Amino acid sequence: MREIIEDIQKWKTQGKSIAVATIVKAEGSPMRPIGSKMAVTPDQQITGSVTGGCIEGAVYEEAQEVIASGKPKMLHYGVANDQNPWEVGLSCGSSLDVFVEALQTPDWQTLYQPIQSALNERRMLACVTLLNGENIGAKLIVRPDGSKEGSLGSDTLDQAALEAAQGQMSARDPKTVKLEGDLEAFVDVFQPPFRLMIVGAGHIGIPLVSLARVLGFQTFVIDPRKAYATRERFPDVDELILEWPSDAIKRLKPDEGTFIAVVSHDDKLDNPALAEALQSNAAYVGVLGTKRNVPKRLNALRELGVNEAQLKKLNAPIGLDIGAVPPEEIALTVRAEMVGVHHVRGFSGQPERKSIL
Repeated sequence: MREIIEDIQKWKTQGKSIAVATIVKAEGSPMRPIGSKMAVTPDQQITGSVTGGCIEGAVYEEAQEVIASGKPKMLHYGVANDQNPWEVGLSCGSSLDVFVEALQTPDWQTLYQPIQSALNERRMLACVTLLNGENIGAKLIVRPDGSKEGSLGSDTLDQAALEAAQGQMSARDPKTVKLEGDLEAFVDVFQPPFRLMIVGAGHIGIPLVSLARVLGFQTFVIDPRKAYATRERFPDVDELILEWPSDAIKRLKPDEGTFIAVVSHDDKLDNPALAEALQSNAAYVGVLGTKRNVPKRLNALRELGVNEAQLKKLNAPIGLDIGAVPPEEIALTVRAEMVGVHHVRGFSGQPERKSIL
C-alpha cells in the first residue's frame, strides 16, 4: 500500500474513482509477493503492479467493472495453455488470486484515513478484508495494541479476525486465512518502511545508501566527523546525522524493521554503536572488519555490557564472503546479507547467522 498511497491520495483530491487490486493468494514463484497492489482509475491511470506485466491489462479492464458496480471481485490467473491461447495467463508458471475492490465503498471510505495516518506516522496496522460470503469486502483494521475499527459483520468474526491479524503482524506477513466455515479473509499488514542506519560516512556508505533507496529503505548516515558526513558525499540520504553514533542509535530506537551497518572502521565509534544496536530490537547488525579481529571485538562488547545472547546477533565481518574488494562490491554483499535476514531467515525467533562465538 505504501508504494501506491501517494498516487491514490492525488487521485482522491482530483475526485477520481479508484479501484485497488491486491494479490491475496499465490502458488509457485510469482514475480510479485502476496499483498502487492495495483491501483487504477477510469482514465487509464495506473500505479503499482501485481505481476511483471503479464496480467495488468486484464486486471485494469476488470477493475473498470468493479468501479462501475461497486462490487468487489476475485480474479484467478494461471498458466495459459495451447488449447486456450486467447486466455490471459502467467508466463512464470505460477497462479494468482487477485482481489479487486473500489475505494468508493463505505468500508474503504471509513477506514482509508486511519490506514493513511498509520502509514504516514510509521505505525503498524493490519487490515482484514472478507474475500467471500454475504459481506464480501467488509473490513476490520487492527492495531498492535489490540484496538480495532470497522467490522466484518459479527462479534465472532471480528474476534477471529483480531487473532489472525495479531499473528500476521507478529510475522510481518500478509496472508489469506480461514475465519469461520468457508469464510476467508485477507490479512494485509501495513508496516513502517524498513530503515537502514549506516554508522560511518566512508566510501562503503555511499553505495549502501543508493542500494537501500532502490529497495525502498529509509536511510540514515551517522557520523560526527564533519569532513566525511556531508551532503556533497551523500546527496540522496534521507537523514545525515552529525552525532555520536551510539547516542543517535539510542534516540532513533531501532525496531524489527531496522538494519544497522557499522562501517566507520574506527573502534571509538563502532563499538559503542554496536553495543547500543545489539541491545535493541534491530533485525540486523553487522560490522566491518576482519575475521581475526572478531574475538577482540566480542570482548570489547562484553565490557560494554552486551550479553552472550545479544552477541549472537552480530554479523561479523559484515556482508557475504564472495571475495568483494571495492566499496561498491562490499556494499552489494552487505545488502545481499540483509535480504537473507529479511526473506530467508525471517524475523521470528533467533535467525541463523554466521557463527562468531
